[in-house]
Amino acid sequence: MMEFTYSPPDVPLRIVYEDRAILVADKPSGLLSVPGKTEGRADCLETRLRRAYPGTLLVHRLDCDTSGLMIFARNKAAQGFLGQEFEQRRAKKTYVARVFGDLQPDSGRVDLPIGVDWPNRPRQMVDALNGRAAVTDWVVLARGGGESRVHLFPLTGRSHQLRVHMLSLGHAILGDPIYATGQAAAFPRLMLHAQSLSLHHPDSGDWMTFTAPCPF
Repeated sequence: MMEFTYSPPDVPLRIVYEDRAILVADKPSGLLSVPGKTEGRADCLETRLRRAYPGTLLVHRLDCDTSGLMIFARNKAAQGFLGQEFEQRRAKKTYVARVFGDLQPDSGRVDLPIGVDWPNRPRQMVDALNGRAAVTDWVVLARGGGESRVHLFPLTGRSHQLRVHMLSLGHAILGDPIYATGQAAAFPRLMLHAQSLSLHHPDSGDWMTFTAPCPF
């Protein structure tokens, strides 16, 4: 099992949108979405939000190292509705990533099942035998300096999906403390950001899109 030192960033909450049913926040890289199971990992976005907005309810998660949009519910009905938006794959997510090397061609799809790499947790791996279906679409935005800037569109929501799928193409996400090696690892943070999130509002049913500017 890999060692992990937790030192969450001391930054103010970034609220992108709020109303009586939902709360959308821009999570910084290095902050857990929910409390960790071991000592010293209680500080997280969920806990910070609950201090400012009592009764905030979790809907989904982002990896600790990933920055960007997370939506929370403010009542049980909204939580149930939003949970279905994700479960039924109605919610649409766009990530920005910087990956190692020149990713070719200009767009593509990775359709590879993912499972836990048990001896090396929290690592995940492509696992054709026991893995769960995982699909990611990608589009190259720019190339240069030995790296590519890409949009990633996860069609499923497996743990570490984008990181494992990019690695499977031979293009690790830069700064990844778990999967990147050599030059690709020599960055101050994981270069992965949840830039946009679109889904139906639990009260009105309106299709809404939220965005958070990419910090890298």
